[in-house]
Amino acid sequence: MNALTLIFVALCVFALAYRYYGLFLANRVLGLREDRATPATTMADGHDYVKTNKYVLFGHHFAAIAAAGPLLGPVLAAQFGFLPGALWIIVGAVLAGAVHDAIVLFASVRHRGKSLSRIAETEIGKAAGKVASVAILFILILTLAGLSIAVVNAMFNSPWGTYTVFCTIPIAMVMGVYMQKIRPGDVKGGSIIGVALLALAILTGPYVAANPELAAFFTFSKKQIALIIPIYGFFASVLPVWFLLVPRDYLSTYLKIGTIALLALGIVAVHPQLQMPAITSYVSGGGPVIPGAVFPFIFVTIACGALSGFHAIIGSGTTPKMIANERDILFVGYGAMLTEGFVAIMALIAACVLVPADYFAINAAPKAFQALNMAPVNLPALSQAVGEQVQGRPGGAVSLAVGMAYIFSSIPVMKSMMAYWYHFAIMFEAVFILTAVDAGTRVGRYLLQEMLGKLYPRFADNTWTPGVIVTSILFTSAWGYLVYTGDITTIWPLFGMSNQLLATCALIVGTTMLIRLGKARYAWVTAVPGIFMIPVTMTAGYLNITKNFLPKGLTLLVVLSVVLMVLMAIVFIEAFRKWYALLQIREKVLDANGDLVLVPVESPAERYEPLPLQE
Repeated sequence: MNALTLIFVALCVFALAYRYYGLFLANRVLGLREDRATPATTMADGHDYVKTNKYVLFGHHFAAIAAAGPLLGPVLAAQFGFLPGALWIIVGAVLAGAVHDAIVLFASVRHRGKSLSRIAETEIGKAAGKVASVAILFILILTLAGLSIAVVNAMFNSPWGTYTVFCTIPIAMVMGVYMQKIRPGDVKGGSIIGVALLALAILTGPYVAANPELAAFFTFSKKQIALIIPIYGFFASVLPVWFLLVPRDYLSTYLKIGTIALLALGIVAVHPQLQMPAITSYVSGGGPVIPGAVFPFIFVTIACGALSGFHAIIGSGTTPKMIANERDILFVGYGAMLTEGFVAIMALIAACVLVPADYFAINAAPKAFQALNMAPVNLPALSQAVGEQVQGRPGGAVSLAVGMAYIFSSIPVMKSMMAYWYHFAIMFEAVFILTAVDAGTRVGRYLLQEMLGKLYPRFADNTWTPGVIVTSILFTSAWGYLVYTGDITTIWPLFGMSNQLLATCALIVGTTMLIRLGKARYAWVTAVPGIFMIPVTMTAGYLNITKNFLPKGLTLLVVLSVVLMVLMAIVFIEAFRKWYALLQIREKVLDANGDLVLVPVESPAERYEPLPLQE
């Protein structure tokens, strides 16, 4: 199959989905209103609650949600062939992932920017909220540690990549000061400044790597990078969002979308064939990259890009506090997820243009590859071209970088630039992931403040500086310790299952809110994907325990898996009981917004505050 065909199909489906299904979701299901004031307006504090231009916010949100998942998940899932992954990405992004992101963002905006656990407490009950809080905090720590390790592996002993990533920090600060203080609201001017400086940083990267003194200054060991990243996460968590987090994520979005667009243009120019068959012999299990069969592991291996619980953390964390207009939820929530789906398709193509033997040689451990009785075809030449040994480096990052470099260098004018494109791709992956780490850290701080606020109320105040600093230190220390010790690599298999459990939880909570709002006839949009994912995630958890963890004697992973599955099962049961109770109500009542609902939320969470008319 030609890669261009797959791109065309994905773009058509995503465009039609946004135009029709997205508008159906915005108008009929959610009932988004321009005249309803958002938390960014009613609770503006200049620190966390900041009214933000929708294009800038799209950049922040996309950069925050698009981490390792849309890049590495499709690459690993290529083991099954290109067809299972492509179907799950395209169908899943439209009917599950984008719906998930939109409903979570909508729910958090209506609940004053509160976290998913607080929303669950209000919509389902206190027991569900408390259980969800513990589970979400635990999953977030694991996720950030795993993402950070991926950045460590991409940046250590890589002066060019480290230099470029570091440059994005002061560039973002310059952009933030310009757009917030010097020329408030001048997004165009800030974008020009940021893109120009970013381009300069990228172009000077090879010079830094070639200069021994400069290269030494930007060369760090794994342990050093493992300390630097949590320190950066701490400052990203405590500084005002307009100063570092939002402009850096917005700036990174130019690099992310620009690179993916360039990759798409490269595919158009080269017309590469997908070397990986549509379905491989490993579709029923036994493969060297992912343990198990295509069901259920395709649904947990490809998370971001199709459906991801990490998005719920961002969608009920930083983003809802900056939504300027309820109607922006469609563009920011639904639109950013479809964009990420396209990124996942690009990553899948980059892996599948490699000869299968070369793909498995990179992604399988040496012993596992030897058992396949395959001989690498182009790999020796590829290793020589990029200047590094790439065989036996599993995880997806290296094979993706090789695939991208192979496509770019196939363009006639770039034949001698494969090493450049390989290192550029490694840097690109690090930036892609790190923007999720900083936003996730800030959201973790919010969640920890909410939890500690029940013990000492001042912690719940986002403007109380000591509380912000203490919770940021506690949270970054938790995932930073795991990164520094490297122990998180032993529980990496938990990520896929736990992440999708969280996505399932968000869909179930969103369904509960829709029913309460008197929109039971539309609740299927979240209920169907949510209920579908329950057996998927539980089966994946069970197979991980019985086929992967227990045979290897990994008792800790068994305990962690069981705890997560039990906690989420409690939330699901409580939600189903709430559904039944709500569906017994026959009459609607007016809530504080003037909307007819089954049960009003007796809280200022949804107080209707019309915006002043513009002259």
